Amino acid sequence: MWISHRTQSMLVASLLIQCLRFVLLVDATCLAQYDGIPDFVLKYAPIIYLHSEDQYMPSAFATLLENSKPTVNYTPVADVPSPLTLDNLDSLNSLGGKDVFLTTNEGIRALPEWFSGTRPDKAGKTVHAVSSIIVVRDHGDGTMVDAFYFYYYGYNQGNTVIGIQFGNHVGDWEHNMILFENGEPQAVWYSQHAGGEAFTYQATEKQGLRPVGYSANGSHAVYATPGTHDHTIPGFNLPGGLLEDETDKGVLWDPILSMYAYSYNNATEKFKPYDANTPTNYLYFDGRWGDEQLPDDAEGQIVLFGQRNSKDW
Repeated sequence: MWISHRTQSMLVASLLIQCLRFVLLVDATCLAQYDGIPDFVLKYAPIIYLHSEDQYMPSAFATLLENSKPTVNYTPVADVPSPLTLDNLDSLNSLGGKDVFLTTNEGIRALPEWFSGTRPDKAGKTVHAVSSIIVVRDHGDGTMVDAFYFYYYGYNQGNTVIGIQFGNHVGDWEHNMILFENGEPQAVWYSQHAGGEAFTYQATEKQGLRPVGYSANGSHAVYATPGTHDHTIPGFNLPGGLLEDETDKGVLWDPILSMYAYSYNNATEKFKPYDANTPTNYLYFDGRWGDEQLPDDAEGQIVLFGQRNSKDW
């Protein structure tokens, strides 16, 4: 038995060393690739738990460009760069600007396979799929910093009411924001539909030092706790509401393992990548990520009490 316990202890120690090496490698890789990003932005970056039954995982936002065409008023835009990439997406601003929609080739009702995104691996990484963005904004005095953590999903599955889904749309950006003072986290914002909630950092659930966010099944609204969340009336969590999000500790996702990172200058309104090889021009795109809302008389569109099952983002 002494040999068995000794062997077991050696195996555990070996595994712990390997895990430590992996963590250090990930941290070193992040810091090396994103030279200049404040270390606290990564140190306190949120961890996300995707719902255990969610069919629509985080997605590489470049995937939408590969599977869509720019349209204005449901009509394809002429003279579009080919191929359309993250490096030239902003060129659409002169071809329709805010009226441009990145419309899927198959259409929203087809629910193509790429809507499903990329399921994170055991480490929480969306392998070969950059699905997250960090934007760091210094208030200008060197002490107050906002860090925005954006998450992208290829498809938003709306809530079900009386057997009908409402609010389905292509392209879904969600985010957390952490306010730092002198490198210490003060408050955390969780985006939810048209609004969200803010909590002190101390009040949030954490994994180590990192706040935990729970992504709602289908809608991907980000909540601070697992469970049922009513959002029928924005800002009020009522029992037994008509529109409810569900969250649980399903699939672990660590967004910083597959991300692009930038600083933002308020005065110049310019983004600067921390890695010179990171694309930037797509951040200046004025249009919409996804299909335009289907007309009310379109096949498959359902309108009830002013709500539609297929909408735009």
